[in-house]
Amino acid sequence: MLRNIQEWSLLLGIFGLSALFGNWMGFDILPFDALPGMLTLIVIALAGMIVQKLLPFQLPSVAYIGLIGVLVSMPWIPGSSYVVAWTEQVELLALTTPILAYAGISIGRNWTDFLSLGWRSIVVAVFVFLGTFIGSALIAEVVLRMQGII
Repeated sequence: MLRNIQEWSLLLGIFGLSALFGNWMGFDILPFDALPGMLTLIVIALAGMIVQKLLPFQLPSVAYIGLIGVLVSMPWIPGSSYVVAWTEQVELLALTTPILAYAGISIGRNWTDFLSLGWRSIVVAVFVFLGTFIGSALIAEVVLRMQGII
């Protein structure tokens, strides 16, 4: 169990740093300002994953993470105002980017499988990701300009 907690902590830490960077670049929220919220989210996620391993019920860890997150942000829970204020500094889109990137890579199950595809597959994958990103950004730009949002 301790090994799992160490691996989860490392992975959540990497996601947290990536999300803090994305939060800073995309939403102009300084990493120091968003750090308490990110640490809060990491602790909630880690607690949910630990609870999922400890309880005999067959629920996914995301259910426990969501439940813990809702509970600690309820108005009658002491300190919930701090949790809400801290996590408001972390934008949802800054969180989803590193998670989706990891999900895409994990399709191959691990980095060694991904690297064993060969350099040509990696080059093709990079161009596909880049093309998808640029295409999505262009579509979003056009739609948002047509709506007068930007």
